[in-house]
Amino acid sequence: MPVTRSKTRLPITRLGKSHPSLIPPSPKANDATGLKVGDLAKRTGKSIRALHLYEELGLLEPKQRSKGGFRLYSEEAVQRVFWITRLQEIGFSLPEIRDLLSNWKASASAPQAMQRVREVYHRKLEEARLQLAKLRSLVRELEESLAYLETCMNCEPERVVSDCLACERHSCEFEERPAFIVGLH
Repeated sequence: MPVTRSKTRLPITRLGKSHPSLIPPSPKANDATGLKVGDLAKRTGKSIRALHLYEELGLLEPKQRSKGGFRLYSEEAVQRVFWITRLQEIGFSLPEIRDLLSNWKASASAPQAMQRVREVYHRKLEEARLQLAKLRSLVRELEESLAYLETCMNCEPERVVSDCLACERHSCEFEERPAFIVGLH
């Protein structure tokens, strides 16, 4: 008995107005002619050189060339550039994005392709969580340091910096001072 596959599709969030860093496709774009590289640069906020680099790395392909030899890109190129930008924002390098696309294209099946992407995204998620924990720690240390420094705002103007080591305004010992303060002494 043949295996039948469900025609049910997962909902996919469209890029555009739902995310502030993404620009929706232009309603007046003409796919019959395509977007010149300058138009694509304006739509995406990228430089023409960046777009040419994406093309050199195999991340972006013009759909055709005009009679004059100009690169012409489809509306999908706009979304591809935004996708590249988002991946860079979470720490992907351009070679990593190229490898992700190469692995995607080289996959024998859709489930295999999706599994590879899932693994890569999972690693990036773990890296982002670690980075977030580090940033939270830095925020906490900065807040403690700023609170400590608030007591210094009313210090006598004639006090010299070397007196800060024995300042009676702070109730903590040298070893207990915030991380961003200890190194000052």
